[in-house]
Amino acid sequence: MESTSGTLYPVLPLRDIVVFPHMIVPLFVGREKSVRALEDVMKDDKQILLVAQKNAAQDDPQPDDIYEVGTIGTVLQLLKLPDGTVKVLVEGGTRARVSKWVENPNFFQAYAEAMPDKTGPAAEMEALVRTAVSQFEQYIKLNRKIPPKCWCRSIRSTSRASSRTRSPRISR
Repeated sequence: MESTSGTLYPVLPLRDIVVFPHMIVPLFVGREKSVRALEDVMKDDKQILLVAQKNAAQDDPQPDDIYEVGTIGTVLQLLKLPDGTVKVLVEGGTRARVSKWVENPNFFQAYAEAMPDKTGPAAEMEALVRTAVSQFEQYIKLNRKIPPKCWCRSIRSTSRASSRTRSPRISR
């Protein structure tokens, strides 16, 4: 973690939650360092690095107490509450890895590099879809509480996702 490659972001350590890409979630922020990080973000481009803490009970985490992989998020909405806490609505963007922590007495900051999504070969993805559909068919056969409309829609949308996926047959 000696390189300074990547972009410098304010960091928001998260307790008991992991924000994934494309996830929109409200967060209640009370720590002074975290509130200051959010205030800094709102002045600029609204991008913040959302990273989970290793121990949620720790009130004053250090960089070693925070995971290295998180999500670059965008602050969609920020509301300061009367008790001094902040309610913030964030949307996860891309996964990122911390390359270097920056000393800042006001809030956590780190250089982070975006991590590209990994996708497998098309044939492997189609095989995974077929496996998932097959497992779902077995589940439906064992659980009679699923309404037919539900499983028909689910299987139709799955088979449309892959033109080579076989059309599943379900006997009730």
